[in-house]
Amino acid sequence: MTSTQEVYDLIIIGGGPGGLTAGIYAKRAALNTVLIDKGLPGGQMNNTAIIENWPGTASITGAELSVAMAQHATSYGLEIKQREVTAIEPGLDHHLVRLDDGEKMRALSLILSAGGSPRKLGVPGEHENYGKGVSFCAVCDGFFFRNKTVVVVGGGDTALEESLYLAKIATKVYLLHRRDRFRGGMILQKRVQAQEKIEILLNTVVRAIKSDDSGVRGVATENLASGEKSELACDGVFVFIGFKPDSSLVPAGTKMNADGYVTTDDKCETCISGIFAVGDLRAKHVKQIITAAADGCTAAQAAARYVESRRGGVAQFEFEFEKGGLVF
Repeated sequence: MTSTQEVYDLIIIGGGPGGLTAGIYAKRAALNTVLIDKGLPGGQMNNTAIIENWPGTASITGAELSVAMAQHATSYGLEIKQREVTAIEPGLDHHLVRLDDGEKMRALSLILSAGGSPRKLGVPGEHENYGKGVSFCAVCDGFFFRNKTVVVVGGGDTALEESLYLAKIATKVYLLHRRDRFRGGMILQKRVQAQEKIEILLNTVVRAIKSDDSGVRGVATENLASGEKSELACDGVFVFIGFKPDSSLVPAGTKMNADGYVTTDDKCETCISGIFAVGDLRAKHVKQIITAAADGCTAAQAAARYVESRRGGVAQFEFEFEKGGLVF
């Protein structure tokens, strides 16, 4: 077992858009920073075929944007360590990060950018057709289904909202929900029911997603009330049955909401001093690449101020003044 004696100013855990943006701003603030990620820089962006809502770029692949962000971060000298973090232990003097090879690293501040993932149906054809007709984001991919037929799976607010969004683009939207009533708000339910392009199928689940060389071509369904099995022809399947944040590394005692998202203040700081959460791990209204990047910017600058406050001096005064008190 090895132990890194150096105490970093900042350790970023997770290399998605939030973590990479945090790395850019941390290095610009001259923080001694390392980013740790077990996978490729960019995270889930690497699995996105086309991104068309990144400001200033009409169209770019997720892999291309991931590479561009990583190159931007490393151009400032950001160290990226490809290891898996197994545990985080908060402390008064510094925070401890344990890696899968036994190494222990220390830092004055941490940014948690572990992200999360949409909940999957777990049916045949779902994984194989991801990016080829199966999607978990209507805003990201809805454009590709203009004047086509799509299936939306889910019964909460997100499923209802995304069905309404897709109805503006697609010719036909089938909305499938496994229960006999929706969980989403009544206003949304009324809007869905009033939308002529949306056909609602309750008590219905997807058993398989059918495809050919061109992508998705339909879904096999089952009515749970009658047991009837059938198939729906469609060009795409949008799944909105929830999102699972990767909170496995979040230290005990960190405040989270009922859905497992970390709650923070407006600086992205958790209830543990010096530990910040960004991106899909953080409780917020919109989960997009751009909001993750914004979180990374905010958290890195807040971490820089926190680190300076630990060192004392004028920054300490400014930090305490912003907190609502004066230090003489």
